[in-house]
Amino acid sequence: MLYTLHVKNLALIKEQEIEFGKGLNILTGETGAGKSVVIGSVNLALGGKADGSLIRTGEEYALVELTFGIESDAQRKLLEEMDIPIEEDGSLTIQRKLMGSRSVSKVGGETVTARQLKEISNILINIHGQNDHQELLHKKKHMEILDDYCMDRLKDLFEELSTEYKKMKDISDKLSETEIDEASRIREQELLEFEVQEISDAAVVIGEDEKLENAYHKMVNSRKISEAAYAASSMTGSGESEESASDIIGRAVRELSSVASYDQELQGLLDQLSDVENLLSDFNRSLSGYIKDLEFDDEEFKVTEDRLNIINHLKDKYGGSLEAVLKALDEKQERLDTLSDLDQYRNRLTREYEASKQTVLKLCADISAIRNEGARVLEEKLKDALIDLNFLDVRFNIEVRSNPDNATSRGYDDVEFMISTNPGEALRPLEKIASGGELSRIMLALKTVVADKDDISTLIFDEIDAGISGKTAWKVSRKLGELARDHQIICITHLPQIAAMADTHFMIEKGLDEGRTVTGIFALDEEASTGELARLLGGEKLTEATLQNAREMRKEAREAKA
Repeated sequence: MLYTLHVKNLALIKEQEIEFGKGLNILTGETGAGKSVVIGSVNLALGGKADGSLIRTGEEYALVELTFGIESDAQRKLLEEMDIPIEEDGSLTIQRKLMGSRSVSKVGGETVTARQLKEISNILINIHGQNDHQELLHKKKHMEILDDYCMDRLKDLFEELSTEYKKMKDISDKLSETEIDEASRIREQELLEFEVQEISDAAVVIGEDEKLENAYHKMVNSRKISEAAYAASSMTGSGESEESASDIIGRAVRELSSVASYDQELQGLLDQLSDVENLLSDFNRSLSGYIKDLEFDDEEFKVTEDRLNIINHLKDKYGGSLEAVLKALDEKQERLDTLSDLDQYRNRLTREYEASKQTVLKLCADISAIRNEGARVLEEKLKDALIDLNFLDVRFNIEVRSNPDNATSRGYDDVEFMISTNPGEALRPLEKIASGGELSRIMLALKTVVADKDDISTLIFDEIDAGISGKTAWKVSRKLGELARDHQIICITHLPQIAAMADTHFMIEKGLDEGRTVTGIFALDEEASTGELARLLGGEKLTEATLQNAREMRKEAREAKA
């Protein structure tokens, strides 16, 4: 459940902290007092669209912090699978800081991405906004609702169907590629034969291009290399110049050798100089061998140059590397083999496609059967819930229409909610018949039924009472109270019938603080809650009659909950 909401510098809220309770939490207040800002702040913390204009004027940042208590083993398991840290006391804190054009979200003190935040929020809370019930007018939503209700049986089938459907589509794409006329086939085949022959004749070897580049670069610069090598040899070698390093060091060795026996320290210096002489001799031998290897004829240079030109041409034409060239050879050979016996290839693909299609249709049929079974159960539960919400003569049907010619990765069904709210009237699509108030109640009925199947402990309703009043409002109030027995409900309302059912009642109102407008949120005790009910019931001035009416309403709500 949601323990606390802490908001700072957001819109008209300077700084507020709300401690929500179990059961039904009701938020009331005058129109424009900022009730929707409270729900909006929860949405913001859970990854909703951030806007720098939400930051309170004159402040550098806005902050929203939610603290949840993880009471469900299923929730804990899902969060642990995501490596989300939960405190020892079972709490989890989600924080979002809004700073101009950017924001930072943290869960358990660790920064998370928007995608991770959405996944976490789907585990912890379900928010029903003011216009969410309008989604019921779209058939796509009907399918989502039914599938969510049956997901425990559908999940594995959906995964299997997705894989098989992709396989079927891939085969279909390959079949489409074979639909070419004879002249086009011959032209493509001749081009492929030329390209395969071109690459095969070259007989390229991985790494060959680097060796050729090095050899060619060395040959092109051989004159400069030779001149430098001969000069180095002359300066360091022995016998070619009396001033060579080898001769000078040799004389130095002989000089020190003649006196080294007189001083032990001098012998150590002689050893070092002897090492230098040996190193220089090794260098000169290596340099001499290198100079001999520099010798090559024009024919060798031309062979290297021609081979390098062939390699670079193939790389430019077939992908930029020898690995790409060899991969292109395999692909073109495979395509050439296909074109050489196109009829046989097409027949094989056709057989594979039909086999895959039958598997797809079988999975679609299995999914459709589960949907139909689930639809019968769900429509009965929804009908009962709707009757509780003052749909006295309601008929509700979930139509699952199958079309094997329209298979997708989600099956081949079309789902639509059908309803009749008046005796003698035929069932008609929901979008054709339901008013705004009816849609709100249908959505509440859905939330009530589905809530029994998921592990989400907190549900938020932003004005679920839109378009209803009187007896219907009492029915909605009782349904919210019923739902609050096993869930934490946070509900914004304008109706006293719903507010009377509150386990915890909050008042939201505007005020002045140092000459500036601020929104304040206050928990109400029993007396204050009764006064707020009286305000919702009556006019501008509270009378003893409206207060008494409010007390009776609270009493009736307590009896209903009992």
